[in-house]
Amino acid sequence: MGLGRRISAWVVGRRPPAETWTLTQRNLYILPTASGWAYAAMLVVMLVASINYQLSLGYALTFLLAGCALVSMHLTHRTLLGLTLHLRPVHPVHAGEPATVEVVLANPGPHRDSVGLRFHEADAGDSSDTQAWCEVPALGQAAASLRLQPRTRGLHAVPAIVVDTRFPFGLFRAWTVWRPAATLLAWPAPEVPAPPLPADAASGTQAPSSRTGGSELEGVRAWRRGDSLRQVVWKKAARTGELISRETHTSVSRESWLEWQDSAAPGLSIEQRLSRLAAWVELAHRLGLPVGLRLPGHEWPPGQGDTHRHTLLGALALWH
Repeated sequence: MGLGRRISAWVVGRRPPAETWTLTQRNLYILPTASGWAYAAMLVVMLVASINYQLSLGYALTFLLAGCALVSMHLTHRTLLGLTLHLRPVHPVHAGEPATVEVVLANPGPHRDSVGLRFHEADAGDSSDTQAWCEVPALGQAAASLRLQPRTRGLHAVPAIVVDTRFPFGLFRAWTVWRPAATLLAWPAPEVPAPPLPADAASGTQAPSSRTGGSELEGVRAWRRGDSLRQVVWKKAARTGELISRETHTSVSRESWLEWQDSAAPGLSIEQRLSRLAAWVELAHRLGLPVGLRLPGHEWPPGQGDTHRHTLLGALALWH
């Protein structure tokens, strides 16, 4: 990393993470662009020529163009001043897959044009190559989406976000740097191709039809995550306010487990075993199988549905 990037990373690292970020005079910066410096050099040449040849029209044109530059600087700064930024919840993804980071910009003033957002280079690595542009309506909101690709499983801090603009003439660049107080959960990348389910879990391949009723009634129990709506005893729920599910012989016998030792194979590392378990969780979800997960010292009971899938994948992502 070059000296400039190290200095930039040090400056950004000193900023405290914030849930929201309002652009004020204290955190908004502005400098001329390369075009702005060239424009300033041209004005100097015009002024020297006007002085040398005593050109009244030359003076007028020079000061007129200088006034336009000052107005441009004011408009560039005002384009960002007063905007408030916050993030929408970042949905988990598998490691190596792109995640969408959606930034919402709230505008308390007039219409804002050409607002750009990107990740800070020192934090985002390969994810900083793209920039999103948006226009924020007067007294309204706009959203811009950035792509972030986590390389490893686990909990990742959302990188610092740079918000800038060169509107209207590109002579000046106004910008700010925001460190969001948000995280992205990256699940283990599933093994490809997915290996077959263990024999115990694969024995429940008919589970989608068995858990929806039609089996011999065994009793009732407290509602568990993954139970279908047809299992809920709605009359009792209306009287007591508690969710009670019907229990059947079939649903009990179909519940299966994904065990840590099932993923063991010669030459497999811990990360590869977690990837295999993640592939089994995804496969069981696609097949509609109620499966539980057992890791050393931890256990998650069998269930179905997106919420249960997120729970198991999150456990694999954070396991150590």
